[in-house]
Amino acid sequence: MKYRILSAGLLALAACSGGNETGATNVPDAPAPGTATDFTKSANAALAQRLPLDDQQDFDDANRGFLAAIEADAITKPDGTPVWPIKQFDFLDGEAPDTVNPSLWRQGKLVSKHGLFEVADGIYQVRGYDLSVMSIIAGDTGWIIVDPLTNVETAAASLKLVNDTLGARPVTGMLYTHSHADHFGGARGIIEEDEIAARNVPVIAPHGFSVEAVSENVLAGNHMARRATLMFGSTLERSTTGHVSSGLGPGLPSGSVSLVLPTEEIPQEGGTRTIDGIVFEFMDAGGTEAPAEFMFYLPQKRALCTAEVATATFHNVLTPRGSKSRDALRWSEVIDDALQRYGDRSDLVFASHHWPRWGTENVKSYLRGQRDVYRYAHDATLRRANQGSGKTEAAESMEEPEFLTSAFHARGYYGTLNHNSKAVYQHYYGWWSGVPASYHRHPPEEVAKRYVAALGGADAALAKGIEAYETGDYRWAAELINHVVFADGENQKARNWLAATYEQIGYQAESGAWRSYFLAGAQELRNGVPAVGGVNPGSPDVIRAVPTRLMLNALATRYAPEKMTLDPFAIGFDFTDTKEAFTIHVSQSMALVSSGLKDDTAAKVTLTRDAFNKLITQQATFQELAAQGDVSVEGQSAAAGAFLLSLETPQFWFPVATP
Repeated sequence: MKYRILSAGLLALAACSGGNETGATNVPDAPAPGTATDFTKSANAALAQRLPLDDQQDFDDANRGFLAAIEADAITKPDGTPVWPIKQFDFLDGEAPDTVNPSLWRQGKLVSKHGLFEVADGIYQVRGYDLSVMSIIAGDTGWIIVDPLTNVETAAASLKLVNDTLGARPVTGMLYTHSHADHFGGARGIIEEDEIAARNVPVIAPHGFSVEAVSENVLAGNHMARRATLMFGSTLERSTTGHVSSGLGPGLPSGSVSLVLPTEEIPQEGGTRTIDGIVFEFMDAGGTEAPAEFMFYLPQKRALCTAEVATATFHNVLTPRGSKSRDALRWSEVIDDALQRYGDRSDLVFASHHWPRWGTENVKSYLRGQRDVYRYAHDATLRRANQGSGKTEAAESMEEPEFLTSAFHARGYYGTLNHNSKAVYQHYYGWWSGVPASYHRHPPEEVAKRYVAALGGADAALAKGIEAYETGDYRWAAELINHVVFADGENQKARNWLAATYEQIGYQAESGAWRSYFLAGAQELRNGVPAVGGVNPGSPDVIRAVPTRLMLNALATRYAPEKMTLDPFAIGFDFTDTKEAFTIHVSQSMALVSSGLKDDTAAKVTLTRDAFNKLITQQATFQELAAQGDVSVEGQSAAAGAFLLSLETPQFWFPVATP
């Protein structure tokens, strides 16, 4: 406990000197990275003692029906760049090390099992090569693909594994269960539009898919994508001190995202469709895990697919990367509807992540547990809120319900009771807890400077943080030391101590998303903001599918009024191929998009949507397109130029854990 003794001395020194040395020269160095403290070891050991981690049923289910695995070293792009190293999670062997929550270690082992599995007669899954799972249903003449993964490369490799193992068959149908990219991004690795049209292959999605699949990340996508790098541990090493598992799946691949638009969207009331001899009964689940989502039942197979509404984890009601909060009550009710409709009629339940469950009683037990965890988070939060609790107080008083001790599939490997309770609160009451002092706070840097001054300076504040660290109170240590860092971002000693603190929180986290977020935060504190490639301007497929007005609104969010020197004016955009026209009204405050061409436009830009897409994806410059005759400007070209020059290009690798 040498740090505690040093801390006491530092507090006395700070009281005499004022502790104004921002370099914290008298503060001990932070512990070396990668070591679990006794407090972390104790916390992880206590959880291991409380849970039946030696229960083998999930391992039996995850291994059941194994047929074959990819034998190459990696799934790669055509140029040989690795997209998914096959052996990256081989370290997940034996007992959990001190640096990993033992329950998350168990989940990591389960989701890293990879290969082609026979789920039932005529139903197969490829698991372990992507965040999500691809399901394959044998029709009368070919394969019906359900959720073609995140990337073209992982999807193509998975389909090759299927054909090599089971015999080549054409794709006779493709289903997207919902509007998140890890369930449609690999579509071009399965089938192209020309073949879809030539053979009349149905591509089925839930109602609203075509809009929702491209809209969530357009306006707010840069910030979401940056925070997703922390949530999924994109910059972390796959190791016992780095990324272990996302909880929802092993991790995200790094390949190419595509989008093949559906040929049919199932209406909200659901319905029955026969695809290549297989009957599908569709059930709407929009507004649960995704805005556009369905589940389906296969009566010929007595099998229920729960998409991502019910998987082998408690999901996120509000994701760490950021999104609109989801409706936990509807989520619970949709699962209950599925239980009532299909529970007694199902011998099998499978999903778009994780492994299946067999037997009618197991299906019903699984659906009950999934239903109950969302309803518990919802009702327990509102009960506390209606008694006067704020957002944090409600979440902190949330006790783990008894059924979670044995229902591993409903534990918080991705979402958690703590942050999902806060999401429920936000869904009903907004972003604050009702305390006036929290309604109009100073920005973090200003708050930090004032706290550090009130605590007697940087050395004194850091010493108090170290003292909290040494007693195992890592949340309080993080609060204190984060103020020191945000008051002076150059204080590397404080950054190292905060990183050490985040590391212990990450090592104790049962949620894979929490672990990766805290460890990636520690990495940023120690090494600075990552610089691992430029900004991805977006998949051309996805950009092409975005409604034009939404794309123009996205441009408007990049408008920096302080760069505009001209008086207010309007610019018209005439899209010759789509027969659309819009006007952007540029003022000293904003750029407002409206439909149609107005008479008072200072300039009119005539172009095709394809040319516009090339501009957005940085495939061509305005000048290059103009030289080719793909873009023309009538009127005051200076106005159009001034608007384009006033658009900011967002920085992707902005700081998150540092000021």
